[in-house]
Amino acid sequence: MSATIRPALPADVRGINRLVEPMTHTGILLGKDLVSYYEAVQEFLVAVDADGEVVGCGALHVMWEDLAEVRTLAVHDEHRGTGLGHQLLDALLERAVQLGLERVFCLTFEVEFFTRHGFEVMSEEVDPDVYVQLLRSPDEGIAEFLDLARVKPNTLGNTRMIKALPTQS
Repeated sequence: MSATIRPALPADVRGINRLVEPMTHTGILLGKDLVSYYEAVQEFLVAVDADGEVVGCGALHVMWEDLAEVRTLAVHDEHRGTGLGHQLLDALLERAVQLGLERVFCLTFEVEFFTRHGFEVMSEEVDPDVYVQLLRSPDEGIAEFLDLARVKPNTLGNTRMIKALPTQS
């Protein structure tokens, strides 16, 4: 089964929701309202099959001038093990490089998957000035990145991971 990866369109949002929604029941992914997907559609890449159905997705959410988070990375069960998840993540990382970002963060249960892409378990501290600015965000992903007590136990994934990106010359 082959799929084409491209930027998501508003017309893809219901397909993204259909793909992600079953994974929210098991706690693998965070559930979102449709309006949240529409508001963030420009952050998403989708993988579509020959019939135009969304069979994979992932988002890159910029958190700071040098930092983004990979969010909502999902592949339909029929496409697992085909490398599609790896292709989506590689495309999101390339997008981060194109944006001039230095680091990409994720929250995941799939530690081995992200480790194969150069992510490491996060142990770094956040610069105090940046920390104060990030605290102002209502975004739960930023709260997880900051490791705030209010989001414990971790609801979005067991492990906070980060990857340094190559800089563009």
